[in-house]
Formats: sequence, C-alpha cells, structure tokens
Amino acid sequence: MKTTIFFQLKNKISRYLSSHVSSIQRIVAYYILLTLISFILLKIPWFRHPGVKTAFIDDLFMAISTISVTGLSTFNINQVFNHRGIILLEVLFQVGGLGIMMIVTYFLIISRKKITLSQRQLIMTDMNQPKLSGVVRLIRVTLNFLIAIQLFFGVIYSFHFYLTDAHATISESIFFGFYQAISAVTNSGFDVTGASIMPYKNDFFFLISTMFLIMIGGIGFPVIMEIREWLSHKRKKNSFPFRFSLFSKLAIFSFIILFIFGTIMVYLLEKNHLFSSMAENQKWISSMFYSISTRNAGLQLHSLDRFQPATLLLFSSLMFIGCSPSSVGGGVRTTTVAILFLYLASFIKSEENVNIFGRQISKEDIKKAVVVFNLSLFMCFFSIIILSATEKHSLLAIIIEVTSAFGTTGLSLGITSDLTPIGKIIIALLMFIGRVGMLYTLMTFVPKEKQDKAFAYPTEQIIIG
Repeated sequence: MKTTIFFQLKNKISRYLSSHVSSIQRIVAYYILLTLISFILLKIPWFRHPGVKTAFIDDLFMAISTISVTGLSTFNINQVFNHRGIILLEVLFQVGGLGIMMIVTYFLIISRKKITLSQRQLIMTDMNQPKLSGVVRLIRVTLNFLIAIQLFFGVIYSFHFYLTDAHATISESIFFGFYQAISAVTNSGFDVTGASIMPYKNDFFFLISTMFLIMIGGIGFPVIMEIREWLSHKRKKNSFPFRFSLFSKLAIFSFIILFIFGTIMVYLLEKNHLFSSMAENQKWISSMFYSISTRNAGLQLHSLDRFQPATLLLFSSLMFIGCSPSSVGGGVRTTTVAILFLYLASFIKSEENVNIFGRQISKEDIKKAVVVFNLSLFMCFFSIIILSATEKHSLLAIIIEVTSAFGTTGLSLGITSDLTPIGKIIIALLMFIGRVGMLYTLMTFVPKEKQDKAFAYPTEQIIIG
C-alpha cells in the first residue's frame, strides 16, 4: 500500500514538473541544489584542519566557486582544508566541470539502468545539445576519455614531480600530480600551494602538457567526440569523407584564432617588460600559456600585479570570452564571439546571410549570440559600477575580479578576501551565472508555457545610426 502511494506521488510530481517546469529551470535548480550540498560537505570538520572556522558567506562563496570551477577563494585553501578536503574539492571539480547530468547519466549507464526520455531531455539541455539522439553516447565516450586522460597525466605528472624535485616524497608527488591533472582538465584553477604553478614556469614539459589538458577541457565535449570519431574513421580507411559538424568547425576555428591572437598580444605587450629577462623560447611559451590559461583555467606563472595594465585588460577580455559551449568553461563562449564577428563581416559586405565553411548560420543562433553577448556585457559593466562604489580597490583590480568570476577563471589581483559582503555576493552570482550560462539564466525566469508560445506583431522600421 505504501509503495503504491509512493509511486502515485512520484508520478504526480513528475507530471507536474514536465508540464510546469522547463528543462532549463530544472537544470538550474539542480546546480543550486548541488551548490548547497557542496556547502554542507565543505563545512564538515573531517575535511578541515582542527579548529579552523570560516564565516558563512565565505563557505557559500567557496561552494559556488567550486561547483562553477572558478578558483576564486576568500581564504587560503591549504590553511583551511586538509588532504581529505583537497580530495573532496577534486571530486566537486569533476561534478561541477563535467556537469551534474553527465555524472548522473554515467552512473546510470554503468549500473545498466534505463535512461528515460525525460532524463535524455535534461541531458540534452545540460550538455547544450540541439537534438536528443546521441546524447547518451556523447556522455559515455566523453567521460571515459576525460577520466582516462586525467589518470594518464596524473601518473605522468607524479613521476615528473618526483624526478625533478629532490625534496618531494612519493606521496606528495602523487597527490600534487593528480591534483594538477584534474585541475587542468576541469579548468578549476584553485591554488592549493599558495604559489599556483609559479615554481614550474621554466618547466616546458609541464607547461605544454598543461596547456594541452586545458584545451581538452575547454574545447567542448561534442568536439572531443567528433575528433575521436574522425580518428576512428581514419584508422578504418573508409572511402567516404568524414564531415565535422559546423559547431565543431567553428569551435576549433575560434579557439585557434583566439589562442594565436592572445599569444601574439601577450608577447608584444610583455616582451620588453615582464618577459625582458627571458630567453626567446621562454617568452613565447609563457605567452602561449597565458593566452590559453586566461580563457578559463586561471593558472599563473607570475604574480598578476607584475603585468602592465594593458596586458591585464587583455586578460580581462579573454576571461570574458571564455571557452567553447558544452565544456567545463564559462564566459560568453567562443562561438558567441565568432558568430558576432561573422555577422559584422556579412553586414559590412551587405550580405543577407551569415555563411562559413559552406554552411549558413541560422538567424535564431545569431539572435541568441547578440542577446548573450549584450546581456553579459551589461551585467559585467553594472557589477563593476557597484563594486567600484562598495570596494576600496582600483578599477583595474575590480575589472579583473568581475571578468574572472564571469569567465569562471579564478585570476585575481588579490582582492577577493578583502571584498565586502556585497562584493562577495556579486562575485558569487557572477560565478554561478558564468557556469550555468547567460542564456540559461535568462530562460530560468521564463515560464514553460511562455517558452513554447510565439506570436508576431506587424513590422515597422526604425532609424538607426
């Protein structure tokens, strides 16, 4: 009898959610719930050093920063959390970076449980996919690959740290090696040493491999899957050509362009300043590292206050852009910026459609890109104004803090711990929105019945410019 009542109640709740709550609203609710769970876990004394106490707002800030894999913190992490706490952070990085639906679905797959249509719709929403078909396979392939690459580089880093550091013990090398591998792939950027990876700024093997891991996490899960299918296609030597989706082409193209642009700009701005005493190859490696790290990972080789203001503004721009959609990264996303530039180019050339790689970008996607970019820009600008009024820090430091939070990057000029409660709340909200996405945040406040309806008024032109 009790079982029957339970299933009836469950079915009623399920019907209510499907009819009144959209997939986007449910996903956002899941991330809020995950943040609260993280907050509770991080408060448990077993994960902390004895006698360490932190304020409620600082713990909430830390929970949001962890789930959004940002890396900003209002306190020194290694002074608050013990080794068990750091391991807990690594687990939360995985859940926050890879997405709650990816983790849940993967456990359903390995436990051989049926994945319902409702669950597939949530997966499609969380993974930002345009269609239902293939979403479960995307999760299985992507998560297997990401776990494998973290384990592989965790082992490589462990050996590397043990062999290159005469003072490192085996346990310390393993701990730090796996932490760095997980941190790089999930783009978390949390500093558990107090010096980020500054001691390894001359270690080219470590820097290049870390750049590769950051790219894996930020390029986009669908891109990873398509590259895997392309390699499989090559091995089988099929006669028919393999075709990448327009999303993957645009994501890879914009990633490469931004990487090259960032590298050249950092090099030109700092070659006679911070990098002046470096060898030429070290200048380029450092420029490459900052070009890719500032767009989401937040790892740094030097203290940020040593850079020129122009370089820091460049970093802010890169953090605002962020990584590809359907990745561990935040920001407005690379494809959003790419579509805007393509739209601008087509407007200048008086072309009616926006075309690239032999395909036309839909007007709906162009509209979304314009809305996401403008709303994100306005939100960051408004946040900078408020923080300039509430915080006693320079405008440049506040700009860095805001764009770092929205881009879920974690870079800072050291003002995070000195923020007022209002400042911490604003930065925390920016981190959450950066992780969930501006479009999903906006759609959260639109009732489901209004999302499914559309009507048109008569058109009338307006004078512009």
